[in-house]
Amino acid sequence: MFIKTFTAAVVAGVMATAAVAQDKTGWPQEMTIGTASQGGTYFVYGNGFAGYISEALGLNATGEVTGGPVQNVTLVQTGDHLMGLVTMGPAFDAWNGKSELAPGLEHKDIRALFPMYQTPFQVIALKSSGITSVSDLAGKRVSVGPAGGTPGTYWPQFMAALGVEANVSNAGAADAAGQLTDGLIDAFAFAAGVPISAFAELAAQQDVVMFGFTPEEQAKVLEAFPAMAPLTIGAGTYAGHDYDQPTVALWNFAVAHKDMPESLAYEITKLALDNPERMVQIHAAAAETLLENWDKNTFMPFHPGTVKYLEEKGITVPDNLK
Repeated sequence: MFIKTFTAAVVAGVMATAAVAQDKTGWPQEMTIGTASQGGTYFVYGNGFAGYISEALGLNATGEVTGGPVQNVTLVQTGDHLMGLVTMGPAFDAWNGKSELAPGLEHKDIRALFPMYQTPFQVIALKSSGITSVSDLAGKRVSVGPAGGTPGTYWPQFMAALGVEANVSNAGAADAAGQLTDGLIDAFAFAAGVPISAFAELAAQQDVVMFGFTPEEQAKVLEAFPAMAPLTIGAGTYAGHDYDQPTVALWNFAVAHKDMPESLAYEITKLALDNPERMVQIHAAAAETLLENWDKNTFMPFHPGTVKYLEEKGITVPDNLK
């Protein structure tokens, strides 16, 4: 009896091993995830999740510094990156051939994997500057993050919609924070999952003020940019800043090229959405990396591997998103 049981167990183990090997058919030996500049949430989230993929799936995954969502969408579309982190506003523009980076190219080869979190738009300035609102940025030197990133794309448009003319420049989050400390710029307008690490570091080192939009500014922005949603950055999100900050936000999703193997897309989606406690260890913003937020994607087809995962969870994916 023992021999039969042992033999059966060995056979089952071999079959399980074969199944795992079959599951990984077509998987690349390594994979690059497009993130954004150092000091931003994408950089922390993307590199942390890449490490989690390597650990859990045995695939050598790495995060790469990029200009952010606008560039990431195109890098995935062209196949330079198998996976990228994107904000749905720039992704929607790229899907329809209106990307600033690749105008006219419809990005129809990108597929949604899983929801990440909302990206609020936020400004930080030294308290000594007297700047307390977006309207106060008129005539000031303002860094809006890397060119091609979500803040670099939308902040100039927001200011134009509000009639604010500022001296706008581009820099990575860490560089812009250094420029603010050194007095080279008057304010740093950014967008990332909160708490933004560069903002948190500045708040710990300098006497700063942070803000989003006044109610009047917020109403104008929401009217001019229907893809945006209202959001309040809660008091206490940053140490020493015990006041709510009303602003606007966009959802972020992890995306992949359509040619990513279905089994890999399935495992990556499962890894992200089945393990919320581990995801929050990567970054606090991952508190919104939840199955229930799958419907925040309204236009981009989900990867077949993700569709399989969602249907296993009892979700009916609309035909236009398959």
